[in-house]
Amino acid sequence: MKNTILVTGAGGYIGSVATYVFLQNGYKVIAVDNFTTGYKQPLDELQKRFGNSMLTIYETDLRKIASVFEKEKGIDIVVHYAASCLVDESVKNPYKYFENNVGGTNSLLKAMTDAGVLKLVFSSTCAVYGESQYMPIDEKHPLAPSQPYGASKQMVEELIAWYAQLKQLNYVILRYFNVCGATDDGLIGDSKKPSSLLMQNAVRGALNIEPFALTCAEVDTPDKTPIRDYVNVVDLNEAHLKALEYLMSGKKSEIINLGTGTGNSVKEIIEKVRDITGVEFPVGKSTPRVGDDVKKIADITKARHVLGWAPKRSVADSVNALVKWYTAHPHGWEK
Repeated sequence: MKNTILVTGAGGYIGSVATYVFLQNGYKVIAVDNFTTGYKQPLDELQKRFGNSMLTIYETDLRKIASVFEKEKGIDIVVHYAASCLVDESVKNPYKYFENNVGGTNSLLKAMTDAGVLKLVFSSTCAVYGESQYMPIDEKHPLAPSQPYGASKQMVEELIAWYAQLKQLNYVILRYFNVCGATDDGLIGDSKKPSSLLMQNAVRGALNIEPFALTCAEVDTPDKTPIRDYVNVVDLNEAHLKALEYLMSGKKSEIINLGTGTGNSVKEIIEKVRDITGVEFPVGKSTPRVGDDVKKIADITKARHVLGWAPKRSVADSVNALVKWYTAHPHGWEK
């Protein structure tokens, strides 16, 4: 059997897809989530498919995660997804983001290092860069987050660096650009209610699950809508797989961007969804979200060089996977 991975936030959108990817690749998974925003149902489905010996589920908060390390003595590496992750919410409720993201990770890092588990793959974000000073954005770009969500992730990166210096923690920090899609088979997808993610909401609009409305302000781009780098959620998690294999082979700590190296505007994504579904769904207008930047495109040279990773799936692949997911689960997971 391959190594054992502890996955935090395993009931969330990205974490549940990750759990599926890791299990498919023969890893044993210890799944941890407090299920305040994540869902137990996808993990139960995966446990039925792969068996109790391959997937163990713990319902607990990060502040109490030391008890998991006391019970599970064979953990080789931690992949840390658990976080509050809504930019707009972080502006309205900064306390939650510093309490959950920074405080929760500090508890995790103490529990890990106390237990002698010294390898970590961390789910960070391009929001640590703030408004881009140049494009594409590489890992040397200055850090200047423009909202509490990005600031909380920067603080966690600094915490990890201190634990590396003082407690010999070895890590890969992965800075995500915009995540989209579902598993290729449509089994696991985004269940947030409501989702804050453009492509997900556009597909829901096309399938007549919920009216679609723009949440972006008019910005200085060719079509007046923000431009983002949309990376497929399975591609993203295959990069995490490469990162944990990199760490398990004894290599040095790194910070790496994950994206595609290309950008699409909000309007381009809407048109792609319309083309693929054949539905000219109406586009409403709602109050613009606060805290969003105008344009972000990743430089993924380092991911290619260090991890040997490159995205395989196109925007169309992500849309098609979401159509499968929402056709089977129009309202997401129930619990």
